[in-house]
Amino acid sequence: MKAIIMAGGKGTRISSITQDEIPKPMLTIGNKPILEHQIECLKSSNIDEVIIIIGHLGEKISEYFKDGKDFGIKISYIKEDPNNPLGTAGSLYYLKDRIKEDFILIFGDVFLSVDFNKMIEFHKKSKGDVTLLTHPNSHPFDSDLVIIDKNNQVLGFDSKNNIRNYNYHNLVNTGIYMFTPKIFEYIKEPIKLGIEHDVIDKMLKDNVKIYSYKSTEYMKDMGTPDRYLQVNEDYKNGICTKKNLSNKQKCIFLDRDGTLIKYVRFLNKKEDLELLSNVASAIKLINNSEYLCIVVTNQPVIARGECTLEELEEIHKKLETLLGNDGAYLDGIYYCPHHPDKGFPGEIKELKINCNCRKPNTGMIDKAVEDFNIELKDSIMIGDSTTDIALAKNAGIKSILVLTGERGKDNKYDVTPDETYDDLYCAVKKLVKE
Repeated sequence: MKAIIMAGGKGTRISSITQDEIPKPMLTIGNKPILEHQIECLKSSNIDEVIIIIGHLGEKISEYFKDGKDFGIKISYIKEDPNNPLGTAGSLYYLKDRIKEDFILIFGDVFLSVDFNKMIEFHKKSKGDVTLLTHPNSHPFDSDLVIIDKNNQVLGFDSKNNIRNYNYHNLVNTGIYMFTPKIFEYIKEPIKLGIEHDVIDKMLKDNVKIYSYKSTEYMKDMGTPDRYLQVNEDYKNGICTKKNLSNKQKCIFLDRDGTLIKYVRFLNKKEDLELLSNVASAIKLINNSEYLCIVVTNQPVIARGECTLEELEEIHKKLETLLGNDGAYLDGIYYCPHHPDKGFPGEIKELKINCNCRKPNTGMIDKAVEDFNIELKDSIMIGDSTTDIALAKNAGIKSILVLTGERGKDNKYDVTPDETYDDLYCAVKKLVKE
């Protein structure tokens, strides 16, 4: 399989560091150019050929990498006219006769540590013509968002220029793609084109199947000085490599009601959702650590007929929006819609079952382990009820009780937490420091 790396931009946002002496993909992280990190990552996923599109100061790239022999991979180049750049897609025109199979496309200013084998597997299973690698980020309010359906098929984009007086899912395109050769039908001449607006938008209008592959791995646009410095810090601390899904992940599992948000018995309206104090600060600490941050929540309001799946989605959109406004994000939300007790007006009979996912059963954690390659012995459960502590015991992970919400006074299970803290922020601050 081939990979294309777009490395032709001028890097005006980061010129205070490059001094216009090197192209931005040649900025170093840990004494290696960002491009070299990308190439090593691709090679580790069995990608055997890379084509680099170069432009401004492109000779600095070709002189360093040459034909790729010294890096154990085949490298060739497409050179744009630096005075007439073709955007993020126009130069792909020159590859239409060279590429006859699916390929990966990466922007050269994204520092990444990704197991591309998992993305390739998703792309093949979905049988779409485009796969976008997506993730939540710490600034969704000024990012273009990806809108998907329940099957991860992309429905459209929510421009960062829109006035967002509504709630939304925090899902952002990373600048990493997989395409079939169908893309070349939308690039018919070498003119300036944007990959998203001029190509993918048109494919969507033509009902081409496009999918979102959501990953928690390390991917950061380091095109500004602040982001570049942050990537350097993360790399030095080993976070970039640890986030790669080829490695076992650590996770902090969180209860929702009473732990993240004000406890409302059988919450069924987004209007009643209110973040508890310092929750966003706590989750930011997790986001900046080596831990994943995943919510596991019982939602019997679905089985009781008091809340639809659509209404629950709106509740979770509000949760993601409020957290995103404060620079925090969740890596995943798992919920159980079941409830075992039957015989109530309005109940959804098919959901009135004894299931494996309702806490303190471990089904939601088991699914997260499968999805994110989580190592349970290094993971933690934080919640406000004995149900959460019992779940931790059943899953074989560390348990932490927070004295918010039910404060452990629900008395459903005779269990003792490993540790107790006043609230989520106090707990996470101690965990991350450790």
